[in-house]
Amino acid sequence: MYGSILKKVRIQSGLSQEELAEEIYLSRSAVSRLENNKLKLTVEDAVRWGQATQATEIIAALLCGVDIAV
Repeated sequence: MYGSILKKVRIQSGLSQEELAEEIYLSRSAVSRLENNKLKLTVEDAVRWGQATQATEIIAALLCGVDIAV
């Protein structure tokens, strides 16, 4: 699923869950639930996640269903 990819790009960008949450206007618990596949990822949240982590290409591939290795 998408959660492990979201977590990897967050960690690679050097952001904590709380720091990322502030940047993308979500709660820390929402970030955690997204990373654990317990919350549905919206396109809007995915775009903000990609911008905040400088991983827009990875997030775009994820949204398009392209199999990627991070």
